[in-house]
Amino acid sequence: MLKDLFQKKRKYAVIPSDKAKREVPEGLMIKCTACGAIQFSKELEKNLKVCSSCGFHMRLFARERLLWTLDEDSLVEYDADMVSGDPLEFPENTARLAKYAEKTGLLEAVVTGEGSIGGFPVAVCVMSFDFYGGSMGSVVGEKITRAIEEATKKRLPLIIFSASGGARMQEGILSLMQMAKTSSALQRFSEQGNLFISVITHPTTGGVNASFAMLGDLIVSEPGALLGFAGPDVIEQTIGQKLPDNFQTAEFNLRHGQIDMIVTRKEMRQTLTKILDLHAVKEDVSNAG
Repeated sequence: MLKDLFQKKRKYAVIPSDKAKREVPEGLMIKCTACGAIQFSKELEKNLKVCSSCGFHMRLFARERLLWTLDEDSLVEYDADMVSGDPLEFPENTARLAKYAEKTGLLEAVVTGEGSIGGFPVAVCVMSFDFYGGSMGSVVGEKITRAIEEATKKRLPLIIFSASGGARMQEGILSLMQMAKTSSALQRFSEQGNLFISVITHPTTGGVNASFAMLGDLIVSEPGALLGFAGPDVIEQTIGQKLPDNFQTAEFNLRHGQIDMIVTRKEMRQTLTKILDLHAVKEDVSNAG
């Protein structure tokens, strides 16, 4: 009939199929954990994983930080094949180590080696929080100690980028021993008059904060990084008091003299180059005298 030609057609909501959903590439967008802004992954990488909306410095993988800090193709890695065991046969520890190795492409929570920044030779250690929370076990401590000893032997400036939840409880006292071992190595390094720059990234807590991370001749931090021995929640529960706002952040610690400067990720390489340059000039002047 004629009226059927002009009858309104019903409209139905279209539900996207699972196939259509799968066509959106995984990891295309990333949500900032600080402000919730959603950004394209590629744009975020161009910005060195710093949120363009709020300036929050997201965590970096160790390889990313090395790529964005050292001169191109300058890294000579130390102890790349060193692997953790399970000395206490802690439940599920071996399986967790294998899981983190597969997930990160690393064998441990730190990458060590030597390279150059702005043309200045350095020894470098970069912790990676994505491997077991950056926890310091016997291999992490051994790798950092060997890097310090190599820097001592070659009289290289040393830079350690810390990111850790602390000592690895699955290794018990063997993990806690790394605090003394790394600190002793740094003392011998310092006795030669060598330069140690400690760079604090988010978060740096526990045994790492209580040892080498806070022993730098210069202690530099990225903005907003959490640094302290125990976390704020633990301290509040222990002392029964409310802590100040932004307690244990880099900004709080700077105001209270615990660190020397806060440097954004975009300015980090340039700042380290300037510090190394100043140190090299001082060394040349002292040798001339």
